[in-house]
Amino acid sequence: MEFFSSGYLSALLSIIIIDLVLAGDNAIVIGLAARTLPKNQQKKVIIWGAFGAILIRILATLVVVWLLKIPGLLLIGGVLLVWIAFKLLVEDKNHDVKPSKSFWAAIKTIVIADALMGLDNVLAVAGAAHGDFSLVVIGLLVSVPIVVWGSTLILKWVDRYPIIITIGAGVLAFTASKMITGEKFIKGLFDDNPILKWGISALIVIGVILSGRIKKKKKENEMAKSA
Repeated sequence: MEFFSSGYLSALLSIIIIDLVLAGDNAIVIGLAARTLPKNQQKKVIIWGAFGAILIRILATLVVVWLLKIPGLLLIGGVLLVWIAFKLLVEDKNHDVKPSKSFWAAIKTIVIADALMGLDNVLAVAGAAHGDFSLVVIGLLVSVPIVVWGSTLILKWVDRYPIIITIGAGVLAFTASKMITGEKFIKGLFDDNPILKWGISALIVIGVILSGRIKKKKKENEMAKSA
């Protein structure tokens, strides 16, 4: 992909949106892990914890980008990403992170928690990067610091404008559709029939958003009845 072409910039924008939507909760982990430390240590923990998280995330994503080149795994990754997009719309995330008692313990908690919580993020970014390592690095370097230092603002926006989650799920679903239709052993079928390719992409995006919203509404109604 040509550096800073329209395709490159659209993929980079997709990665940043994915990071902001999926990694917002990860930023809360940093605050929870550092909340009982002295004020003079909290900022250092956030900086070093974020640095460690970014490094692990970049390495993990680059590995997944490489793995997705193995025949069949792009299709499997696309299907998994459809499920991740659906879960984004219907699941309520809980943050059960105990505060750390020391500087290094807090950093370890942040890095480990981010690595475990960021698996969906890694797959989504790897799929959106289309095999371009520079997209992975630039996308994460731009978005992760925004998430870390702007987590409170991001979460307020999500609470106030739920459409942000829907847009994020749509971007994930579209990325999933591109992974599925880009799988080598079925790619020729879609290259020869662009109407089928875009039809399947539209079906996946609309299907994820509609099913997710229906499931979310059903859960809310069940909770209201049991309250």
